[in-house]
Amino acid sequence: MKYPVGIQDFGEIIRGGYVYVDKTALIWQLIDRGKYYFLSRPRRFGKSLLLSTIAAWFEGKKELFKELDIVEQAECPEAHPVLRLDLGGKPYGKPEDLTERLHLHLVEWERLYGSDSSEAAVEDRFYGIIRRACEQTGRQVVILVDEYDKPLLETVNNEALHKLYRATLRAFYFNLKSRDGYIKFAMLTGVTKFSKLSIFSDLNNLNDISMIPQYATLCGITGRELEMYFAQSIETLAQCNKISADEAREHLKRRYDGYLFEEHAERVYNPFSLLSTLNNKKFMDYWFETGTPTFLMEMLVRENFSLETLPNEPVDAAGLNALDTLASNPLSILYQSGYLTIDHYDDLGVYYLRFPNEEVERSFLKQLLPLQVAKGQQPTNSLLIRMIGHIRQGRAESFMTELEALLADIPYEQGKPGEIYFRNLLFTIFRLVGFSCEVEHPVAGGRSDVVIKAEDFIYVLELKVDQSAEAALRQIEEKGYAAPYAADPRKLFKLGLNFSTKSKRVDEWRVVEA
Repeated sequence: MKYPVGIQDFGEIIRGGYVYVDKTALIWQLIDRGKYYFLSRPRRFGKSLLLSTIAAWFEGKKELFKELDIVEQAECPEAHPVLRLDLGGKPYGKPEDLTERLHLHLVEWERLYGSDSSEAAVEDRFYGIIRRACEQTGRQVVILVDEYDKPLLETVNNEALHKLYRATLRAFYFNLKSRDGYIKFAMLTGVTKFSKLSIFSDLNNLNDISMIPQYATLCGITGRELEMYFAQSIETLAQCNKISADEAREHLKRRYDGYLFEEHAERVYNPFSLLSTLNNKKFMDYWFETGTPTFLMEMLVRENFSLETLPNEPVDAAGLNALDTLASNPLSILYQSGYLTIDHYDDLGVYYLRFPNEEVERSFLKQLLPLQVAKGQQPTNSLLIRMIGHIRQGRAESFMTELEALLADIPYEQGKPGEIYFRNLLFTIFRLVGFSCEVEHPVAGGRSDVVIKAEDFIYVLELKVDQSAEAALRQIEEKGYAAPYAADPRKLFKLGLNFSTKSKRVDEWRVVEA
């Protein structure tokens, strides 16, 4: 079986004999029941392939669809003019970058449908192309925009450039509403929806299907589709890894499944990671460099959001669907970029989120960790391996020595470190290396700062700032933080740490064996 890893062109997949998970029945629903659409999904989730499939249908390439579900419901149309705009694959750091990108597409379309010297601005040229394409072919135009939001995402932290790009795109996209008579079908895709930034306020004719149940599996691969298309592939994967097919299925589910885009819909697998695993016959983290802006990660560290409790913060549907503010609520961008997904939904209309799977959690933590420590103290693989070994072998004092070095010279940009900063750092490290790590674990007497559980050992850590290690240990005793583990056969360590804001390092620590 040939797997279309990284291939986003529908024609290449079909002609090349690659496996194609047939989504064309849902695509026909889109075409048959509406005209203007918006879809938000994380990167590497098949949005480009979706638009390529729609383009091929409207271009009349009926030979590509002869064995797919869509032909049972409709006959492939005569070719419409299709205008595909892709704003990905280019940095947007200068004022001219966006107009240059739009210009490249406009020139290509003007070669086909002509130009008019009176059309100078990019939005006027776009209108002229739409009109001439319709008039010259006698058929309405199809407009497909991929990564519509990339220029806006890259400039959220640059107010002047963001405002300029927003004005340019607002005028450009307004053609989707004002030229309705010339347009057959239009669809925008991206990671985020900028609801209060004047883009979608003008495009109120767009049907946002991002959380509509019948389209929740339009991108991604469901469990049923996994069995339908890849049952033999799972057998091969299992053989190559010397495990059973059921174990392979469990590995796939735990690492790559779990995305939920509507509370009553099926969960779906990340298609890129799933196909990469089946193609390479190896379980790895493939969802790397996900494209989330660095400013978001920096903001999570700077504002000391609790990493463990952050996904449990309630958010309504409007908060999930729109990118409005980040400083007060990063959940929208974390959800839309794919780091978090829906866990459950209550009767008050509130959503609760979680990491969709192990791969995504590791990707998230890998991007955070370098921002949490000083540049000269970046945790290398060898350091993490040593720390893992110390924890597994019960070498608590050796672990504390390594941790003390890692926490040295906290960078100034972190601000004044507090206990939550250290809890977040320890949570990141130990979740990243695979240990069970809980922060602010509730017990009868309060909440312990950090609890780490290894196969043979349990570590209860209490962190103090500008106090003493003795004060930290005393709180463990007085609050009964170790009491829940009294009957646990694993050996228990109590660790007290004190961080000095004056020396900006851990100046004292003690280990007590229970």
